[in-house]
Amino acid sequence: MLLTIDVGNTRIKAAVFEQDRLVEFFIFTKEELLNQLENILNKHPKIKNLVVASVGNVAKEQFLSVKDKLEIHFITHESKFPFTNLYSTPATLGIDRMVLATAAVLQFPNQNRLVVGVGTCVTYDFIDANDNYLGGAISPGIRLRYESMHQQTAKLPLLDKKYPENFIGNSTQESIHSGVINGIALEIDGFIKLYKTQYAKFIIILTGGDAEFLAKRLKNTIFANSNFLLEGLNQTFQYNQK
Repeated sequence: MLLTIDVGNTRIKAAVFEQDRLVEFFIFTKEELLNQLENILNKHPKIKNLVVASVGNVAKEQFLSVKDKLEIHFITHESKFPFTNLYSTPATLGIDRMVLATAAVLQFPNQNRLVVGVGTCVTYDFIDANDNYLGGAISPGIRLRYESMHQQTAKLPLLDKKYPENFIGNSTQESIHSGVINGIALEIDGFIKLYKTQYAKFIIILTGGDAEFLAKRLKNTIFANSNFLLEGLNQTFQYNQK
């Protein structure tokens, strides 16, 4: 069995895999990492390998506390990936985006793919049918948009995400919800429209913590999978083992 861990900017996600089957999913804070590691390993004693990808500020040493129980693998830029990285600054491409690209290549072979990750940031990653990673875009995610308006203004309140009742907000709160939620949905649909000007056909994968929340707001047909990155970690590990 394999334990995959994705250390994000705000939360940690983990999943236990048996081959390609996701057995159990976990989500917790960075402060809970050590306790959660122990709990997961006690619950699933057959885990032999731990695979970690991190874009968050968590020291590797925290994972080494369980090195006597299993083999630890950190996904880095030196790992092997099933695509050609054509980013002009390849060393700056986030490990999370590289893992998402790996999942796209291995799960959807021989076709153009656009991966849209909606978490702390919204990331766009395009991999063509020849398995060339071309690049994409990065913009603020839902929570960042709410927080930035609250922090950078004197009177706008900090709200939790909520579907707007109408695109014409009839109150300050409804106007904020409309701006954030409709704005991000229109942005994603707009980017997809831009890609369609250059590529006649491609699959769209929507993933990340807000994937299910946003899926129903988008006009385009998409494949929504909030665990796509964790699946990608499992597949990246297997790819490197081969």
